[in-house]
Amino acid sequence: MAEIIQKDGTWVFDGGALRLTPGRDKSVGLLRRTLGELLVPLGALAGVSFEHGKKSGRLRLRLRDGADPLLHATGGRLAEPHDPYQLTVEPDRYGVAEYFVDEVRNALLLDGVPSGPVTAYLLPGPSVPLSVAAGDGTVSFDGEHVRLEWNWKTEDAKAAAGARAIPVAEITAVEWQPAAGLENGHLRFTVRGAATKAPPKYDPNAVELWGFKKDPLMALVAAAVQARLPHPSAADRTDAGPDAPRIPEQLTSSPVEDDHDALLRRLRELGELRRDGVLTDEEFTMAKQAVLKRM
Repeated sequence: MAEIIQKDGTWVFDGGALRLTPGRDKSVGLLRRTLGELLVPLGALAGVSFEHGKKSGRLRLRLRDGADPLLHATGGRLAEPHDPYQLTVEPDRYGVAEYFVDEVRNALLLDGVPSGPVTAYLLPGPSVPLSVAAGDGTVSFDGEHVRLEWNWKTEDAKAAAGARAIPVAEITAVEWQPAAGLENGHLRFTVRGAATKAPPKYDPNAVELWGFKKDPLMALVAAAVQARLPHPSAADRTDAGPDAPRIPEQLTSSPVEDDHDALLRRLRELGELRRDGVLTDEEFTMAKQAVLKRM
């Protein structure tokens, strides 16, 4: 087992999963504190790294594409204090952080975890019910319906339609965009059969966000809804047609021990792990030699 305890949070790895617990320091973002503890299965990881810094270092986890509905819904736009897959490390704990990285990387290697995309969510997303008030409205989600209610700051044309309750079955996509500079952000639901998207200020299926403290919590609602929509890989396969390339089998299944074709696939997986930074050159060479001995 590997463990690192910091003011920013505590990460524990037991060989099969990582338990990420946010700290209570004031630098920990509201989203991380609200999301709480995360249990990340080893199979959801594409890589792990540690970056040295003059004042502090940083542990980072990289998840496989499609493994986490939160990452899919936010599209990599979570700011540093709110990103649950980053941990600030004090200089006197650099050695512990490097040991932590080695333990996770070794487990990824020994378990043969591929770094490619997955075809189903490996994390459940935030628990429901959820209710967040930010920007020009309040969004509530009970697992089956999204309810949008407006406040006194809502544009009259949008508020005139009153509160909305949207069944998840009618939602085809969800999008969270933070405010950046002079550009406002939004949480938008794409509803089947709805008219062409209007700007969030006027869209009755969107909440406009202005960059205030609670804005990131809207990302939790986005993730909870996303977790209940068809996985993106299913949509990609439907849209691409029968002749489109599929995700290689070696990215979604484990090789059979000592089967020649499986060992060849394993060599290709090791090459991908090295390219993605999961394995060092030395680790790759050792693993490749072990596979070649069995061929």
